[in-house]
Amino acid sequence: MRIKPRGSQFFQLLADAAANLVTATALLRDLTEAPPPDREAIAARLHEVEHAGDDLTHTIMVELNSTFVTPFDREDIQALAARIDDVLDFVDTAADLAVLYRLDKFPPGTDGMLRVLCRAAELTAESMPGLSKVGELSPYWIEINALENEADHTYRRMLADLFQPGADALEVLKAKEVVEQFELAADGFEHVADVVQTIAVKES
Repeated sequence: MRIKPRGSQFFQLLADAAANLVTATALLRDLTEAPPPDREAIAARLHEVEHAGDDLTHTIMVELNSTFVTPFDREDIQALAARIDDVLDFVDTAADLAVLYRLDKFPPGTDGMLRVLCRAAELTAESMPGLSKVGELSPYWIEINALENEADHTYRRMLADLFQPGADALEVLKAKEVVEQFELAADGFEHVADVVQTIAVKES
């Protein structure tokens, strides 16, 4: 008989961290749809969400150092918390750059990319409470992988549109940096799913 592990607080902490991603991606979507004068206030709210995510990551690390028996390997809990925090950083950076660069408009494809990011955040948040039965989460990482492939395709199209002849070089460079953060966030969601899949393999 397998002894039930202690340290179940990690499930709630990771679920809270993932829920933060839903808020963050929704704010980023709002920012991309808002007129330039309204973006700074939205970016400020997103930055508060990012700070809350940092606090959650810190709490998880403190708990790791004070918990004798954890639900699964310590390095996997640490990796999962760090990968979730990475996504939040990419989303926050995208918003910050858009405001700092005074981006006039977002390139075509932004709405599709934000749809992918918001869906990936929802999937991640829905799946984290299921870590106690991680072997049942295969639909989660399969869909995340499909979304990341869609994001890659969208990212390439966005770059192609940006580098059309006659485009303003400075505006292209500013938009490109923001779009790269979108892509990094999409990749980051896949990295979160990869850690979950690794845990599932170890627990099987």
